[in-house]
Amino acid sequence: MTRLIVAAGGGGDAVAAAMLDAALYGNERPAVILTYAWDRLLIDPVPGPRGPANFTGLRPLTRSVQAVPADARPVAPAGSTLPRLAAELPHTFVLIDPHHGAEGITRQLEELIQQLAPESIDLLDVGGDILARGDEPTLRSPLADALTLAACCQVNARVRLLVAGPGLDGELPADDLRDRMGPPVLMLTAEHVEPVGSVLEWHPSEATAMLAATARGVRGLCVVRDAGLPVPLTDEGPTVHEADLDDALNRNELARALLVTETLDEAEQRSREICGHSEIDYERDKASRLGSRPERKLDPDAALRQLDEFEAEARDRGITHTTFRRITEALGLGGKQRQDLRALLLSSRPEQYQAPLWHISS
Repeated sequence: MTRLIVAAGGGGDAVAAAMLDAALYGNERPAVILTYAWDRLLIDPVPGPRGPANFTGLRPLTRSVQAVPADARPVAPAGSTLPRLAAELPHTFVLIDPHHGAEGITRQLEELIQQLAPESIDLLDVGGDILARGDEPTLRSPLADALTLAACCQVNARVRLLVAGPGLDGELPADDLRDRMGPPVLMLTAEHVEPVGSVLEWHPSEATAMLAATARGVRGLCVVRDAGLPVPLTDEGPTVHEADLDDALNRNELARALLVTETLDEAEQRSREICGHSEIDYERDKASRLGSRPERKLDPDAALRQLDEFEAEARDRGITHTTFRRITEALGLGGKQRQDLRALLLSSRPEQYQAPLWHISS
């Protein structure tokens, strides 16, 4: 017997799933985590999610499902955090392939359930945009969550929908989510973060980084991603809530429209029609801009001067924290410089590191 956790939205949700698994169930029998290989452009320069054809070394589990072991490798130029997650965490990471739409993900789920006979199935979303209607102006990345929601609602098994860190993805404010969730089922603590602590030192997920930081007691206002969105870090940050799966589907117009999709292109078109955009189009546009920009070398002195300017502007807006991803983008650096920049900041100003966030001193 095992447990199955479906990471609703991508790499960060997979890390949160490992954290949640240890917090809810302990470490004796790590869960199987079904997740997208969908890392943002700092890690994967190719827009959109990766499928099985984008990896070597996958391990077949069923006809439609393949696990990503530690020795799997993304096919260049694609990138993925999943093999490193598999190397550092005891969980089995299984690849969601969205290229056959919600019907394909449903088929994957049904095969996994038949193969594993899991004692529990949790669908986990960090932030709560899985509870969106689809027309909210702040909604930026609804497609992945809507696809997994549509698929989970079609399997012949009980699936529990969990939302961790309401509002922490910077899309739907926590206030807008309160009437869409039940009371907290878990309050994450610093102890719950420890199993994924080393992963958070390199993984680029901002929402899961803020989830971990709030579990460790960090409070304030954090600025994230390329739009510079401010996200409150409050006592609600480390909470995990259960939400009704059917209610979520009935509310989520995009998820309902995706139920019978058979290709990712078809799912994208539904997103354009309902939400006014596809997040993969956004990634395509951004990748095109980044691709035409020469790669900059990291100049330590110039980077620290730029950081001072960035922090001064952030302080004027009441910002107290930021992510290393946001700093990397604000300084005009690429993914290859992110870890070098992080090492520079930790060595030069270690007192500002409130793991895994950067504290903007007053």
